[in-house]
Amino acid sequence: MYESYYGFTERPFQLSPDPRFFFATKHHQRALSYLQYGLDQGEGFIVITGPIGTGKTTIARNLLSSIADDNIVAAQLVTTKLSPHELLELVAFEFKITVTGNSKAELLQSIERFLVSLNQQGKRALLLVDEAQNLPIETVEELRMLSNFQLDNKPLIQSFLLGQEELKDIIQAPNMEQFRQRIIASAHLRPLSAEEVKSYILHRLHQAGCEQENLFVDGAFELIHNKTAGVPRKINIFVDRILLFGFLEELTQISIEAINEVADEMEVELTGSLQQQQLVNTEGGNIQQVVNSSQNVENIKEVLREVEEILETSIKQKIKMAKYVDKLLRQKNRKFAESQIKEQ
Repeated sequence: MYESYYGFTERPFQLSPDPRFFFATKHHQRALSYLQYGLDQGEGFIVITGPIGTGKTTIARNLLSSIADDNIVAAQLVTTKLSPHELLELVAFEFKITVTGNSKAELLQSIERFLVSLNQQGKRALLLVDEAQNLPIETVEELRMLSNFQLDNKPLIQSFLLGQEELKDIIQAPNMEQFRQRIIASAHLRPLSAEEVKSYILHRLHQAGCEQENLFVDGAFELIHNKTAGVPRKINIFVDRILLFGFLEELTQISIEAINEVADEMEVELTGSLQQQQLVNTEGGNIQQVVNSSQNVENIKEVLREVEEILETSIKQKIKMAKYVDKLLRQKNRKFAESQIKEQ
């Protein structure tokens, strides 16, 4: 929507991980270096953890896109709560392994034949497991068992695990000692600092072809850091919305007021359900609303005020979208008129 208005070649803050927009903070660069180190070693597990939205998947995509070695055959899994058997089925599917049967023994035999075949071609397998915190402990153990496939004392497959902070709890369980001993490096991602937020935003704007200097006023980046807590995914969502707001309002520079207004709009949108009225159980087990106290009257008034605020915000957004549609129609009419003049 706003790309042409600001002179961008594409949206700079899209949510889909794109290696071209990868921004290496100190912690992200360290994590990427560990992955690359592990890749060079060709054995052991690398574990990358971090809160939601801190860039674990982006790092994985960046690593995959930077692999110049044709001798590495990589596959990436985005996991749910897989059983060990389901994990093996998914590994076979992602590596495009022909499986002769569906029993665990047949799956393992098919995977081993595939890995040996790669080795005979001078190649090896790399498995990236994203959202690994969803895996049960017994499934993580199955990954360790896969690492036992060796030929001439060299592992035939290597695994990288990326996941949220819960993954650390799984790995630190008392019965995971054998797995821990095979981890050759690990890193934990953190949210960005205020200074890093500024560099991150400017980097993505530059990658999208932004030539406008001082698009954001002084203090804007610190405010964005405060609103998003420095989480890259939240920054992407927030700044994308800010730029859309700037387009609809025809702003040539993003002000503090604009950022706060967008934050207020999103706060209303993301609150979820309205405040629930208090419910109590009667002796008979039925649930009744308590409406006979001054406190509950105030609660009802507060709910009505929130409803009024949401309706007002919704009306404002509809007006903005009407302005946007009107602007597009004017642009199309102007281009059509120009084309007619040229034809004459």
